[in-house]
Amino acid sequence: MVEFVGREAELQNLHEMLQENNQVVIAAIAGMGGLGKTELALQYAKAHRENYKGGICWLLAKAGDVGIQVVQFARIHLDLNPPEDLDLPAQVQYCFRLWREGNVLLVLDDVGEYQQVKPYLPLSSSRFKVLITTRQHLGASIKELSLDVLQPEAALELLKSFFKETPQRIEQELTVANQLCEWLGYLPLGLELVGRYLARKQDLSLTEMLRRLEKKRLEQRALVKPEADMTAQRGVLAAFELSWQELEDSDKQLGCLLSLFAAAPIPWKLMEQCLPEEDEEDLEEIRDDRLLNLHLLQRKGEGIYQLHPLLREFFQYKLTGLEQAEELKRSLCRVMVAVAKDIPENATLKQITAVSPAIPHIAEVANHLIQYLSNDDLPLPFCGNATFYNGQGLYNQALPWLKQCLEVTKKRLGEEHPDVATSLNDLALLYNSQGRYSEAEPLHVQALALRRKLLGEEHPDVAQSLNNLALLYDSQGRYSEAEPLYVQALALRRKLLGEEHPDVAESLNNLAFLYYSQGRYSEAEPLFIQALALWRKLLGEEDQHVALSFNNLATLYHFQGRYSEAEPLYIQALALRRKLLGKEHPFVASSLNNLALLYYSQGRYSEAEPIYIQVLALWRKLLGEEHPDVAISLNNLALLYYSQGRYSKAEPLNIQALALRRKLLGEEHPSVAASLNNLAVLYRSQGRYSEAEPLNIQALALRRKLLGEEHPDVAITLNNLAVLYHLQGLYTEAGPLYLKALEIFEQRLGVNHSRTVKCCENLANLRDRLPPNPE
Repeated sequence: MVEFVGREAELQNLHEMLQENNQVVIAAIAGMGGLGKTELALQYAKAHRENYKGGICWLLAKAGDVGIQVVQFARIHLDLNPPEDLDLPAQVQYCFRLWREGNVLLVLDDVGEYQQVKPYLPLSSSRFKVLITTRQHLGASIKELSLDVLQPEAALELLKSFFKETPQRIEQELTVANQLCEWLGYLPLGLELVGRYLARKQDLSLTEMLRRLEKKRLEQRALVKPEADMTAQRGVLAAFELSWQELEDSDKQLGCLLSLFAAAPIPWKLMEQCLPEEDEEDLEEIRDDRLLNLHLLQRKGEGIYQLHPLLREFFQYKLTGLEQAEELKRSLCRVMVAVAKDIPENATLKQITAVSPAIPHIAEVANHLIQYLSNDDLPLPFCGNATFYNGQGLYNQALPWLKQCLEVTKKRLGEEHPDVATSLNDLALLYNSQGRYSEAEPLHVQALALRRKLLGEEHPDVAQSLNNLALLYDSQGRYSEAEPLYVQALALRRKLLGEEHPDVAESLNNLAFLYYSQGRYSEAEPLFIQALALWRKLLGEEDQHVALSFNNLATLYHFQGRYSEAEPLYIQALALRRKLLGKEHPFVASSLNNLALLYYSQGRYSEAEPIYIQVLALWRKLLGEEHPDVAISLNNLALLYYSQGRYSKAEPLNIQALALRRKLLGEEHPSVAASLNNLAVLYRSQGRYSEAEPLNIQALALRRKLLGEEHPDVAITLNNLAVLYHLQGLYTEAGPLYLKALEIFEQRLGVNHSRTVKCCENLANLRDRLPPNPE
C-alpha cells in the first residue's frame, strides 16, 4: 500500500474548513492535475468517517448528472424514493430532507463547472458538509484549499515508500533520487507513477530512470499508464490533456509561449513584450480567467508567474503541433536579446536586482534557442549573463558563459570574425580578474591580432585590446611591456573618440596607476586627477569609475605619506561602492582593505585588524582560496601582527601569502618580492638573521630586476638589508646600503616622508653605532 505523506497540514486545514455549523459548508480542494486532490479527499473521508454518522456520499462529477447520482445513492443506500412527479432538483432536495440522521459528507470529485452541480447541493442544514475537488477556482463564496506540490522532503519520502523491501536502491543513489523528485516537480502523481515503475523494474537504476525521463519526457512509459489499484486513473499526459481540452486556441498559444521561458518565475512584462500586437487586457483575461483559473499557471508574486515543471513539459509537447511555434520562439529570442544587450558592464546593485528575474530566461535562449538568433545577436545572451555575474564579482559563474560564447561564435561565424575577437578579449579579462594570468595572455594577444587584421590599426576595439593587454602586463609587474601599450591606447582613443570620452578617462587612470606602481608619483598624480574630473563630468558623481578614481588617488596620497588627503578619498570610495554594489563585492573588499592599510600605516592597529579579517573572509568567499587578492589579505594581516610583535601569528600568514603568490604569479613578480621582503623582516625581528639574509637578497634582486634601480620598493629593501647587517655589527656592509636607500627616498618621496626620515635616522645611528630604527 502506498503511504500518504506530506499532506498532514492540508488534512487538518480541510477538517477545520468543514466544521462551521451555521449553514451548509462547501469547501473545494483546488489545483492542477496530478496533485492528489482526489486522494486527499479520500484520505480525509477515511480519517473522519466516525464524524459522519449520516454517511459519506461520493459522486463523480464527470461520470454523469450529479442530481441523478444523488437520487440513485439515496434509493440504494437510504431506501428513499422521491416522487416521480417532481423535477430532478426537487427530487434531490427531497432526498436531503429525509437523509439519515447525523453529519453527512458529500464529496463531488473532479467538478468542472460549478453551475452544473450547484442545483443539486443541499440548500440548508449545517449537518451537510460538501467537499469538492476541482481544477478550477469556483468563486469567492466557496472556501478553497489550494493544493500545491509536495515539499522536497515529503516528495523523497513518497518515492522511498516504494522501496520498503529494497531501501538500498534509494540510499545508493540518494542524489539522483532528489534529482528525480525535482524533475517531476514534486508532483504526487508523477512520483507515484515513477515509484511504482521502479518497484516493478528491480534492475533499473535511478540514474537510468532519470536519463529515460530526460530523453522521452512526458511520453516515457513510467508516466503514461497508472496501475489498477491507484486512485488516479490517468497518466500525467492524460491528466493534463483534460485541462488542455478546455482551452481556446488563444489560451493554448499563450501557454505554449510561457513554456518556452525557463523553468523559473516569469515577469509578465517580458511575456507581454513577446506579443506586442496583442491587447494587454486580452492577455490578462487569458491569464486570469483561463490559465490561472484552471491551475495551469501559478502566481508567484506581483507581476510574476510560473509554470509547474511538468506542465511546462506538457505545453512544450503541445507546442510541436502549434502553427505559431517558430514565430513564438523567435519572438522570445528577440525580447531576451534586447534585455541582455541592456545589461550595463558596471551595473549597480539596483540594476542587478532589476534584471535578475530575466537572467534564467536569457540563459534558456542561450542554451536551447540559439538557432533562432541572427548572427549579429548570437553573442548577446552569453555576454549578457556573463556581464550580470561579472558585475557582481561572481567570476566563476561568469566564466562558463564566456567560454560558451567563444565556442558558439567560432562555430557559426568562423575563426576570423570581430565577435570572436570580442569573445577572446572578454574571456581574457575574466581570467585576469581571477588572477589566471597565464591563461589570459594568449587570449589577449589573439584578440589584438585579430582586431588589427579585421578592423585595421585605428579602431576603438584595437585600442581596447591594447589597453587590456597592458592591464595584464601591469598585473604581472611587467611594467616596461605595459607602458608603451597604455600610451598607444591613450593616443588612439584620443584620436578616435576625442578628449572627453569615458575610454580616454580609463586610459589616463590606467597609465597613472602604472606610473604609481613604478614610483613615478609626480607623473601619476596629474593623470589620476584628470581621469577623476573626466569621469565625474561624463558619468556623474555616483558611478563606479568615480569610486575607482577616488580609490586610486587615495592610494597615491597614502604611499606618499599624505594621510589626511588619502583618508577622506578612501572613505568616499568605500561608501560609493557599497551604495552601488552592495556589501559583498570584490571592489568593496578592495576599498575596505585600502582603508585598513591606511590605518595600519598610521599605527591605528585596533581599527585595522577587524577590517583586515573582514576583507580576508570576503575575498575568500567571493574569489575562492586561490586568488591574488586573498594573498594580499594574508600578507597585510601578517604585517599587522608583525608590527604588534605577534610573530607567531604573523609567520604562517607570511608563508601562506608567499606560497600563494608564487603559485599564482610565478617567481618573478613584485608581489612575490614583497612577500620575500616581509618574511625577511619578520625573521630579522626574531633574531633569525641567517634565515632573513637570503630572503632579503632575493627580494632586492627581484625588485631591481622588475622595478629598476630607483624605485621606492628597492630603497625599502636596501634599508631592510642594511638594518640586518647593522644589527649583526657588519657596519661596512650596512653603510652603503643606507646611503643608496636614502638617496632614492629623497628623490622619490621627498625629505619629509616618514621612510626618508627613518632611513636618515638609521644612517645616523650607524655612525654612532646605535641600534637602527625598525623598518
